[in-house]
Amino acid sequence: MKRVLSGIQPSGQLTLGNYIGAMQNFVKLHETEECFFMIVDLHAITVPQEPAALREQSEAVAALFIAAGIDPTKASVFLQSHVRGHSELGWLFTTLAYMGELERMTQFKDKSAGKESVGAGLFVYPTLMAADILIYNADLVPVGDDQKQHLELTRDLAHRFNTRFGNYFKVPEPYIPKVGARIMSLDDASKKMSKSNPNPGSYIALLDPPDVIRKKISRATTDSGREVIYDPANKPEISNLMSILSHCGNLSLEDIVSKYEGQGYGAFKKDVAEAVVSVIEPLQAKYNEIRSSGAIHDILKQGAEKASVVADKTLADAKELMGFLAPKR
Repeated sequence: MKRVLSGIQPSGQLTLGNYIGAMQNFVKLHETEECFFMIVDLHAITVPQEPAALREQSEAVAALFIAAGIDPTKASVFLQSHVRGHSELGWLFTTLAYMGELERMTQFKDKSAGKESVGAGLFVYPTLMAADILIYNADLVPVGDDQKQHLELTRDLAHRFNTRFGNYFKVPEPYIPKVGARIMSLDDASKKMSKSNPNPGSYIALLDPPDVIRKKISRATTDSGREVIYDPANKPEISNLMSILSHCGNLSLEDIVSKYEGQGYGAFKKDVAEAVVSVIEPLQAKYNEIRSSGAIHDILKQGAEKASVVADKTLADAKELMGFLAPKR
């Protein structure tokens, strides 16, 4: 059994891209592996957050984890801030990271572009992410393509620690599905589907009503022509919709091409919409049940307790290897 670690930020609404690119993988992995799934609220505050919105979204994301099919008796679901070792190990890794490494992070460049001032937390975000992963000595990390650079830094920091202080941390491997790992925007398939996009028609939120979902997909940008073929380079918009249908409709890309040969985009987009609705409607029903019951608070408490057992030991071991004097017991 391998150990798996991943997380999602509680900022803005989770999208279909989050579900296909991350949460579906979480559900599959937790059936066979030891999994730790976080709501990374410490990462969320690297950019300004309204306190009430942060609390609401943290609870909402946790409930969506469970609604998506994660069994909290099999996997640890918890808030990053509820396991104190994350922030302390994050500081230790900050002292091992180099300025040049952090300056090269594309996410920092993207999020800081055009801003007069940028918080230091955004700059050192990758060292906290490294701590999130290494504090559980994770074997696999489900990540999107946009996070691969951060995982490479995590691997570098693990090697650096092991070289300086002794061979302790596992060097984690990414887990990236071949298709659907990165669902793109409905209005521009050159951009990732993102909850931060100012155009709400560009993404499908997991809590969007079914009729809103149908309308968004019916208005999704399409390529010239009328052939439904998977060709991300020349037909990126249709290829993106095919990837969505493949995951939500449980169809291979070959099956989709065969099914819509000669039919054009109209019938295809309608079926994409119905496939998405068929996945999201039961998820929303389960989500509403969890939120109304209040059970999510107990789930998060139990998840943090299980995670802390592992994290506290890792932190203590790392500090001992680095030469910190342990407190007297």
